[in-house]
Amino acid sequence: MKVAVKGLQEVEVAYFRRIGSYFELPEHWEKLFQWAIGNELVPPTPQFIGISFDNPALVEAQECRHDACVTIPVDFQKEQHPEVSFKTLDGGSYEVYSFYDTADKLNPAYQFIYAEWLPANMYEPDFTRHNLEFNLNNPAEDPEGRCKVDLFVPIKKCG
Repeated sequence: MKVAVKGLQEVEVAYFRRIGSYFELPEHWEKLFQWAIGNELVPPTPQFIGISFDNPALVEAQECRHDACVTIPVDFQKEQHPEVSFKTLDGGSYEVYSFYDTADKLNPAYQFIYAEWLPANMYEPDFTRHNLEFNLNNPAEDPEGRCKVDLFVPIKKCG
């Protein structure tokens, strides 16, 4: 497994939130893509980031929250876009795991990070910040339907 520790600067994003099972149709992503394209926010400069707020092992599927985000330039005119929400994602130290598999394997990847990698490397999760999923492909365009995602887990040194 390819794991590294990286620093991340805070970043401003536009986002759409969805509440429901992480495995239902991700219509908020489609809404975000259409909005981003309409505002000329297309890769490689902007990045698409997912934020899963809830552990599906602890929260009912229909209550799980997820934000589909796209980075925006510093001078972006947010006030001209009342149909979308905006926020700043925290910077700091993150454990980064390069994931390339089907979406149903994301939860086991997180379990590995939290249960094995962090303790073995003298880190603990920093629960004041959220996990970030930097999307590097569109799974619908992948021949095997796999997601290429850099999983950013906020960390701090133990003790």
